[in-house]
Amino acid sequence: MKTIKTSELTGPALDWAVGFARCIEATDGKPVLARDLMTRAIKNGMATPSTDWSQGGPIIEREMLAPEPLLDTNCALIKWRCRNWKGDGSDFYGPTPLIAAMRCYVASKLGDEVDVP
Repeated sequence: MKTIKTSELTGPALDWAVGFARCIEATDGKPVLARDLMTRAIKNGMATPSTDWSQGGPIIEREMLAPEPLLDTNCALIKWRCRNWKGDGSDFYGPTPLIAAMRCYVASKLGDEVDVP
């Protein structure tokens, strides 16, 4: 396992963390079972919520996340921001709305750092 700051999660590590957070809820807080489920899902390419709106979109809706673009003075996109309205109100950023929102979701469930395989 490797500890990564939630704000820096990307790619398969972010997808794993999102799935792990969801599995923790589904397994009534049993982290060993949740880790096993997520590791298998990632290996089989079944969990990609940071790039697939059909997987990440329902999380955004259920958790009331609101990714929004941050623009420069010429209205050019700089990055995306998502605020954790259910948590402490902190902001998470990413190059896409899904990445910003999934980082925000992971932080709300698992905290500022995550141990990923």
